[in-house]
Amino acid sequence: MKKFLFAFLVLGLTWTSCKTDSKPDVSTKPTPQQPTTPKKQVKVPPFNVDLAYKYVKGQLAFGPRVPGTASHDKARKWLVGFFKGLGMEVIEQNFDASSPDGKKYTGTNIIAIYKPEQKHRILLSSHWDSRYVSDHDEKIKDKPILGADDGASGVGILMSIAETLRDNPADIGVDFVLFDVEDQGLANQEEDGITSTWCQGSQYWAAHLHKAGYKPEFGILLDMVGGKDAYFAQDEVSMAFAGKYMKKVWDLAINMGYSNYFQNVRSSTIIDDHLFVNRIARIPMIDIINRKDGAFAPHWHTQHDDISAIDKSTLRAVGQTLLAVIYQSSVGNF
Repeated sequence: MKKFLFAFLVLGLTWTSCKTDSKPDVSTKPTPQQPTTPKKQVKVPPFNVDLAYKYVKGQLAFGPRVPGTASHDKARKWLVGFFKGLGMEVIEQNFDASSPDGKKYTGTNIIAIYKPEQKHRILLSSHWDSRYVSDHDEKIKDKPILGADDGASGVGILMSIAETLRDNPADIGVDFVLFDVEDQGLANQEEDGITSTWCQGSQYWAAHLHKAGYKPEFGILLDMVGGKDAYFAQDEVSMAFAGKYMKKVWDLAINMGYSNYFQNVRSSTIIDDHLFVNRIARIPMIDIINRKDGAFAPHWHTQHDDISAIDKSTLRAVGQTLLAVIYQSSVGNF
């Protein structure tokens, strides 16, 4: 997970505000208010947090999912088989990638498509690789990490949601995109916000969409969404490109009782997969990421990012919120 900030905001974006101080014309009768259309009733299934936790552990069982390794390849086959087993259309999008030490390998974005015939679609994503070094560990800095929170937590939530959709069909298309080679970037790299050694899978996918003319309504990226007492603030990239969707998701989560996780607090700009989806593919995407006051959880990029870093309460808050987004969107309420 790329955790360096860049100082400038996205070019070409402006924010404007309009208001009027004029007094109403009391000489005319007020226009009758049009009745509001009541929201359609929809049942949102409960999020199966035990399944999500199981799928986080399932990823860790392969060991670190570092591109170019046997464990990474085994995890890829397992993930592809999982989504195919649910009856989804699955695309493996291969691309050339590299590591900071110059190694070349093939990365694979995994795209699982729920109801491909549906025109109304939303995009849910996470990255499935784990970092090749634990560069923020106090003692062991050259060993790869399991990435239970940083990668596997988001994928586990999406896998549980995919099963829920199979068992409780929704009238909407959902595309699950698991980005590869997100966490293999060069530490302390100077960023220009356009290209990066980080987020290589999302850069490739955004420039080579898996289907011509692909245009979901919006996207949600999950990153580090399983840690205890997670703090999800509203980052500048999400607000700049997809602010209305971020506000809707946060309002929904808060109304569902998850205000201890979803904070109505702005945070600084961050380079993550959603930046390239927004800038290159022009798909509005927000990021749900555990980050407080510009800092990440203590287990980030350390050997402590194992199953002990995962808290089911956090998984449930994020998973249940996403299910509400999906099912409310399916009837036009979102």
